[in-house]
Amino acid sequence: MAPAPRTRPWHGIMVATALPLHDDLSIDYDAYAEHVAWLIANGCDGVVPNGSLGEYQTLTDDERARVVHTAVEAAGDGMRVMPGVAAYGSAEARRWADQAAEAGAGSVLLLPPNAYRAGEEAVAAHYAEVARSGLPVVAYNNPHDTRTDLTPALLARLHGEGSIVAVKEFSGDVRRAYEIAELAPGLDLLVGADDVLLELALAGAVGWIAGYPNALPASCATLYHAAVAGDLDTALPLYKSLHPLLRWDSKTEFVQAIKVSMDLAGRPGGPTRPPRSPLTGEQKSAVRAATEKAFAEGLH
Repeated sequence: MAPAPRTRPWHGIMVATALPLHDDLSIDYDAYAEHVAWLIANGCDGVVPNGSLGEYQTLTDDERARVVHTAVEAAGDGMRVMPGVAAYGSAEARRWADQAAEAGAGSVLLLPPNAYRAGEEAVAAHYAEVARSGLPVVAYNNPHDTRTDLTPALLARLHGEGSIVAVKEFSGDVRRAYEIAELAPGLDLLVGADDVLLELALAGAVGWIAGYPNALPASCATLYHAAVAGDLDTALPLYKSLHPLLRWDSKTEFVQAIKVSMDLAGRPGGPTRPPRSPLTGEQKSAVRAATEKAFAEGLH
């Protein structure tokens, strides 16, 4: 099955990259560069550095900027890189968007103001400010963690005002896909949580900002392309096989879990920076068992 043509930088499988750390918790930039190149070589369309999976909240300004430059260089095409530009204030988020543009990235991913429960006018002003960077802005709706919900009506407003081109939908409510399409038919829907991939793909998603391809890119690519093509004979059994892992993407410990699976897959996972702590023994055993089961079924 030939993948659908990718006509926009934010389309396709954009992997929210985990960030390899040394034992002393410094960043292993060489391993990160190799990982970005490996993901693209194994069927992924691009990467999203400096997201939550990349532990952006724990990075210094210098580290955060260097991660973007490393991703652009390793990808070989800045259009394949969508840096996360979330920040405490709109001015700082705009600065990160400007930095992404200077580095040659093709788009950026932006949470709403996430230090407090912002109202609609504050959200609209926030997205408008970052859009002035000139790069296409993909909104990130994660009401569970931000306590600010980008409802379909609000997304339609942001799109109508020219502030966003797409939305990473992480609410978990797959019904929203249809309302978004009705209210903002030109707004691209991107799968935001691994464990609703099939449902949102069938509802019209044109991309997936993905976590588990960090460990299993080829199988995840097969799943994604089958799902968006409506090939349920291929997609459904594969989805069921992968779902014990994919659902970790929606848990609080998703960074640690994905890094454990990466380590088992021979990828550069490693530790996480505080305040994220290692998985409990029970959690680690569950991730290990699900990952080894996937390997035993020939998934990779």
